[in-house]
Amino acid sequence: MYKNFIELLKDADIKYYKDEPMCRHTSFRIGGPCDVFAVPESIDELKEVYSAARECGLRTYILGKGSNVLFADEGYRGVVISTEALCDVAVSGNTLTAQCGASFTHIAAVARDAGLSGLEFAYGIPGAVGGAVFMNAGAYGGKVSDCLAVSTAFDPVSGRIIRTEGDAHEFGYRKSIYKTAPEKVILSAEFTLTPGDKNEIKAKMDDFMGRRRDKQPLEYPSAGSVFKRPEGHFVGQMVEELGLKGYTVGGARVSEKHAGFIINSGGATAKDVTDLIDHIKARVKEAYGVDLECEIIFVK
Repeated sequence: MYKNFIELLKDADIKYYKDEPMCRHTSFRIGGPCDVFAVPESIDELKEVYSAARECGLRTYILGKGSNVLFADEGYRGVVISTEALCDVAVSGNTLTAQCGASFTHIAAVARDAGLSGLEFAYGIPGAVGGAVFMNAGAYGGKVSDCLAVSTAFDPVSGRIIRTEGDAHEFGYRKSIYKTAPEKVILSAEFTLTPGDKNEIKAKMDDFMGRRRDKQPLEYPSAGSVFKRPEGHFVGQMVEELGLKGYTVGGARVSEKHAGFIINSGGATAKDVTDLIDHIKARVKEAYGVDLECEIIFVK
């Protein structure tokens, strides 16, 4: 299977690496090797890689900035397709269009420089546009669903590019229609923004970034907030009240700065992280009767 797939990549002159450690490509700095790590440099190449992998019967995983995922220590038996090279951003009038691999922080800066308001909340979010749309990313009172007008995605079953508009995204808390159709690959997003004063937009973004630096453990590898916010509760507050700040399993540790984060304090394994998550969930369930749901995506 892999021999045929590699030959297809070579024939198409598509960049790839064999046995690539996923710890090099995730914000957690954790994860064993995938069988093939492909880096398409255009939308056409992305479609070609994805279709070829499916034709060869190979598992696939689409990876953006790797900021919200935890790969298994054993790695991933299949093809990881990186969108890192698909990062074009353009502004036309009040519309900002970005490819799936564009940094969410970068598109906020582009909007600012164009005097457009609406993406300030995105500044400092470490993910890519594709992942942000997939999970309806948000912060500080803003979220993707507030300003996303259109997204496009590749449907490998039909071979067509699907266009989704507005409410058809079925956005909810940390979810979109793409979560129920994970085989579809998000290609681009169009955001409808509002003209604003560049200095005011910059001040708002700087304020958000300052709050992140003050409250989040940005100096350590992590995957951001570990758990979704349960209704009526704050995860960090519950974990802190249970005395779990600084609690450690191997190299994984509950951040002393923000108890809603687990950090890689050095040499953490995926098992360290999952064991720590299980411990937190059990303690919170026992003390508060709350079932915590992970925001991190586990890939194995």
